[in-house]
Amino acid sequence: MLTGLGSIIGSGWLFGAWKAAKIAGPAAIIAWVTGAVVILAIALTYAELGAMFPESGGMVRYARYSHGALVGFISAWANWIAIVSVIPIEAEASIQYMSTWPYDWAHALFVNESLTPMGLALSALLVIVYFMLNYWGVKVFVRANSAITIFKFLIPGATIAGLVFTGFHAENFGTTSDFTPYGWPAVLTAVATSGIVFSFNGFQSPVNLAGEARHPSRSVPFAVIGSILLALVIYVLLQVAYIGAVNPADVTKGWSHFNFASPFAELALALNLNWLAILLYVDAFVSPSGTGTTYMATTTRMIYAMGRNGTMPKIFGIVHPFYGVPRRAMRFNLFVAFVFLFFFRGWSSLAAVISVATVISYLAGPVSLMALRRSATDLDPRSSCR
Repeated sequence: MLTGLGSIIGSGWLFGAWKAAKIAGPAAIIAWVTGAVVILAIALTYAELGAMFPESGGMVRYARYSHGALVGFISAWANWIAIVSVIPIEAEASIQYMSTWPYDWAHALFVNESLTPMGLALSALLVIVYFMLNYWGVKVFVRANSAITIFKFLIPGATIAGLVFTGFHAENFGTTSDFTPYGWPAVLTAVATSGIVFSFNGFQSPVNLAGEARHPSRSVPFAVIGSILLALVIYVLLQVAYIGAVNPADVTKGWSHFNFASPFAELALALNLNWLAILLYVDAFVSPSGTGTTYMATTTRMIYAMGRNGTMPKIFGIVHPFYGVPRRAMRFNLFVAFVFLFFFRGWSSLAAVISVATVISYLAGPVSLMALRRSATDLDPRSSCR
């Protein structure tokens, strides 16, 4: 569950509340709940499949089991592209937050909603750090991820408490502006395009790491469902804190006019919460780095599984004899992450692309599950059949 939560709580919480409120106003709270319900419905199908087939990189194999090689090929590539693109966005989020530091060189990292060459170089350096934390084996990755995930809980909690108890304006929820200033359709737009779908995307990590779980029939469903529900609580509270913390005088101008490079840190500074701003600037590296490290691990297992499927060269399926990780697959993912960095130079632009790609990649899971329920009745998720 810590792996799933470590994947979910990344850069999404740093920017998602601002983007969702920008699109839907206070009704962004409903957008988070709606997004969680949709994602949970999809996640339940993958939890059952993960218990049936506890394999490393399993999400790229299920469609092959249910529909054959061609559909398996398409589904595997869609899943992998949607997830590998998360690695660079986490690095970009850290540097984008860094650009609001009170230094001229920091301000030059992110200009006109785009990372500059220096910002891209620092983002690439962070991606290399994610790579190295996985390069030396599973034990190093697990230890780093557990410590980072605990830290991830503390900082959002401190942010919620600091904003709510220091500068909370209840009138922002319906008095200063309507609760749905842009109508209910905007709520659904926020679910799809503000990064909400992207923010819950990490539930896939426990499924892709099921092959390394001791009791996958129990631990995979528990990890998937538990991580989504815990993340929902954190996201809703953060959204409430953000809506209540902004200046009511600015709200009268419209929620869409708010533009932040580092939303919560800038709000903390406006409320003279310097200690919170410092914590947020630190967490802007820790939270995305934890997610980036986890996704480097899961996408490597996906490439490994695609090699077993025959949809990638078998060389990527070779596992290091001592460290137990497919290093060639890891190097390939590193290269692809650099390509995404070059073409998408800001969190908002890449988050929109990832959200759409993720929705497309989710299509195969429910279809595969229902097909296997009808055609493979001898498979029981409680038996952890392979």
